[in-house]
Amino acid sequence: MKELALEEKSKLERRGAAVAERRTVEVEQSLEQLSRWMDGLFRIPGVGWRFGLDALVGFIPGIGDTATALVSFYILAAGVRYRVPKITLLRMGFNIGIDYLLGAVPVVGDLFDFAWKANQMNVELLRQRATVSADEARKGRVGDWLFVGLIILVLLALLGGSIALSFYLLTLLFGQLSALS
Repeated sequence: MKELALEEKSKLERRGAAVAERRTVEVEQSLEQLSRWMDGLFRIPGVGWRFGLDALVGFIPGIGDTATALVSFYILAAGVRYRVPKITLLRMGFNIGIDYLLGAVPVVGDLFDFAWKANQMNVELLRQRATVSADEARKGRVGDWLFVGLIILVLLALLGGSIALSFYLLTLLFGQLSALS
């Protein structure tokens, strides 16, 4: 009986050691480079703030934030290949959604894009939560691809809805302006 208790204690200690040794995985250079281009390509001298193409392209009304969100999907899809847990894929999608929604707000969104680094956060999540190495990350499981496909569909619906809302508000605004003249 005492031996059984010692054996269980030993198993728990081994599990604890495995959790304590949580490793970070080296990700593909293309993912590192993409996140750097999108979120940290330029540095403001003296202050040290970094920003990337996400903040600059976001200034283009209507299509800037949509284009950068579509680029961010590449890193999300890499999460499947690296076999990160589904909750991490959901968090990565959430980061992209926040970047898109708040980035689409005129002026405030442009300032937000300088601070919110969704691509760098997502690559860091990949490093911390990947269950396979970059060499092994060649294909994902079907269930994971379906899950990410669902996340992307929801994000695309969000993109489409925001575009439709923008057109509706512009139509309403121009209708009010023409009624005044």
